[in-house]
Amino acid sequence: MNFVKRAGTCLRVRKSRTAALLGIFVVICTLLLGGFLLRSAAARQEADAQRSIGVDVTVKTKALTAELADRLGGKPPVTRYNPLLPITADAQGFKPLTSQLPKPGSSRDGAKDQPPLAVNGVRDSDMLLPFSYGSTKITSGRGVTPKDAGDRVAVIEERLAKKNGLKVGDTLTVRSADGKRSIPVKIVGIFQDPMQDPTQWTPRNELPGNTLYVPIGVAQQLGGAGKLDEAVFKIGSPEQAEQLHAEAKRLLGSSDFTFQVNDKAYKDQVGPIKRVGAFAGMIVWVIALAGALILGLIVMLQMRERRRELGVLLSMGEKKRKLIGQHLVEVAAMCLPAVAVAALAGQLAGPALGDALLTPAQRQTSTQHPDAEVGAPVVRIEPADVGKVAGIGLGIGLVATAIPGIGILRLHPRSILTDSE
Repeated sequence: MNFVKRAGTCLRVRKSRTAALLGIFVVICTLLLGGFLLRSAAARQEADAQRSIGVDVTVKTKALTAELADRLGGKPPVTRYNPLLPITADAQGFKPLTSQLPKPGSSRDGAKDQPPLAVNGVRDSDMLLPFSYGSTKITSGRGVTPKDAGDRVAVIEERLAKKNGLKVGDTLTVRSADGKRSIPVKIVGIFQDPMQDPTQWTPRNELPGNTLYVPIGVAQQLGGAGKLDEAVFKIGSPEQAEQLHAEAKRLLGSSDFTFQVNDKAYKDQVGPIKRVGAFAGMIVWVIALAGALILGLIVMLQMRERRRELGVLLSMGEKKRKLIGQHLVEVAAMCLPAVAVAALAGQLAGPALGDALLTPAQRQTSTQHPDAEVGAPVVRIEPADVGKVAGIGLGIGLVATAIPGIGILRLHPRSILTDSE
């Protein structure tokens, strides 16, 4: 009889043993698939975190200009960047805030000695730390975005807006510190700075309510020097900082520059996700090794119980490799339906598994970094994951059959039948 047909007959005759073997395979395949699903979900969420959070790198140097910042911002691995050009300017047609406290050593306010407005030329205001960490919030409208390059727009503090009755859509005029240029800007957003007004006299351009954010081109038109105060670049992961540092050194030449990597938000978010992914990978290895051991013991016990059957087949001229092949077919025949059952179980229990292990890390980050727009964990069954489970399951079956099968190669029909009597 063909050994494949013989394997099928043995599975039908020994129904209880077949059911036990199938049950063990179902457990092994389900746990393996759970590990793969969790690891894949963690990898997807980690990639999402890299895109939405990333790592901020701050570059400061006297040689840094808007043009150099644009060139460096266009290099990989930069995904977003924001140069900062701070200047002071005068107000035209509206009233800046003033300190209500007397200036030390003088009965006069004296605030008119310097321009009252602190104007910050930016490319992407959302990348500024006060905005990205949520301490400073847009209460109306929006912030400055890269699309505003070349436009005359502004984002103002709500205290300045309230004093002058300004709202989103209104226009105000900002005059350069030397009084030679006046630029009308359209208000596209109003923000709230949590910093309270100082309890002692403070120059008007240092009052939090007199802060404006404009596109960097507007700041340059108002007399801003060509040199930037700093530029912040967002990259995907801390490992990419070295690549950006090399690009910065190439563009900025041999001049000294400060290169600061701020990866706290990235580590807070990605760290827990990586730990979950590592845990899932460990599950896969532990289940694979434990499954091979358990199945190996079961197959070995079954072979011992079937020694007489093996002896009869060998005495009839059956080759030893076909006997091993028969046991391999029996084990493999249980693997395929077990994978199907595991896939069904994973489809039903996968979302709950992801919510239990990955959602807590996401909630932690949402509390610490409100701007982190990381999607909910998505646990879904991919054909590749099912294929991996099937491959590992068959591999476990092969190992569990091959190791005990070594004993078959050393057996002789007469010794088997004699010992079995």
